[in-house]
Amino acid sequence: MDQDKSPNVQWHASSVTRAQREQALGQRGVTVWFTGLSGSGKSTLARAVEHRLVSEGRSAYVLDGDNLRHGLNGDLGFSPQDRRENIRRIGEIARLFTDAGIVVMCAFVSPYRADRDRVRGLLPEGDFVEVYVSTPLEECERRDPKGLYRRARAGEISDMTGLTAPYEPPERPEMSVDTAALSIQESSAKVIGFLLENGYLAKK
Repeated sequence: MDQDKSPNVQWHASSVTRAQREQALGQRGVTVWFTGLSGSGKSTLARAVEHRLVSEGRSAYVLDGDNLRHGLNGDLGFSPQDRRENIRRIGEIARLFTDAGIVVMCAFVSPYRADRDRVRGLLPEGDFVEVYVSTPLEECERRDPKGLYRRARAGEISDMTGLTAPYEPPERPEMSVDTAALSIQESSAKVIGFLLENGYLAKK
């Protein structure tokens, strides 16, 4: 983003501190970033975690890739440049949610390691939890919930991550989940267990 396009803006600090928000919510703000191939179960897992957290009276929200492309990111395609801008915008949104004390879950293919690391760099140490949804390509293609792999194999899609476009798996994610080996219930329990064990959620 060209910052020179907005030369006369300044950041306005809130009169409410992040610590005050977190104390009121009884939790620590965090960005939980689910990355993996299309069909790996990212969105399903994120929504399962969100449902359980909200059911427990906690504040949580899912930022979903498809949903954001209906609005904020509707002007972006799937070229490497547009993918980078897509993730940059999402990272800025996640940073604000985290500052508000919310457990914000981001479910995106986000194929490039550098882009995910750039989002991590926006946040204070410990505020970014990378969850690699490591479901194998064969299982993702078998599920093919949107028919994308089928269309890519037929030559109708030219930038299909994992087939005709690269996917760079995390090198040191905070945790990995394979939804081919674990049920969604087991997978969501694993994520929530991590958040509890690492102090993001107060035990109830």
